[in-house]
Amino acid sequence: MYRTGDVAYWTRQGELVFGGRADDQVKIRGYRVEPGEIEAVLAAQPGVDQAVVVARDGRLIGYVVSADGVDPARLRERIGEVLPDYLVPAAVLALDTLPVTANGKIDRAALPDPDYGGRVSDRQPVTEIERALCALFAEVLGVERVGADDNFFELGGDSITSMQLAARAHRHGMVFGTPEVFEYKTPAGIATIVEPEPEKPGDPGPVTSDAALLDLGKDEIEEFEAEFDAS
Repeated sequence: MYRTGDVAYWTRQGELVFGGRADDQVKIRGYRVEPGEIEAVLAAQPGVDQAVVVARDGRLIGYVVSADGVDPARLRERIGEVLPDYLVPAAVLALDTLPVTANGKIDRAALPDPDYGGRVSDRQPVTEIERALCALFAEVLGVERVGADDNFFELGGDSITSMQLAARAHRHGMVFGTPEVFEYKTPAGIATIVEPEPEKPGDPGPVTSDAALLDLGKDEIEEFEAEFDAS
């Protein structure tokens, strides 16, 4: 009557064990995502000859092949105009060719990981707030360093990591929310709207929703975010 696409099997003890998917569907930020739909949007962009989308570490990564050459950053911006945020790949990489298996199928496991660190600029922070935010950006995004003008989302950030950034900043006395991360995007930009919050003896300070989310697991954050987006 209804096919979910999930594959499972019964054990002799009567337990139902999940064994994966019968298709390429993945779960991103609490949503069931079909990478083929994103591939179709990427492939429809001018100059793109082939497109593949995979999920790695909870993020969508897009790969394109173009004989004429394309700007991956601009390509990501264009598909962001027609796809909801959670369907936009965290990175788009341009390759000369797509790796294939012995059977001629695309070898998704052989696709390279994006080098977010290679996008870091040289502009150094000039204020204490910028320096603190650059350090927090690097910590949350898992890169060695971040420049003051570097875009959080172009370095692999997403809605979940933006919550973590806001929460950790709050722990350091800088109060802002995830909407500000989306609006101002860079350490320099966010630094213009935050001021260090003075510490009061014996007062742990207000606990915001972002700060509370820091202690939640990834699945819990995804569930919260899906409910938030749906509302």
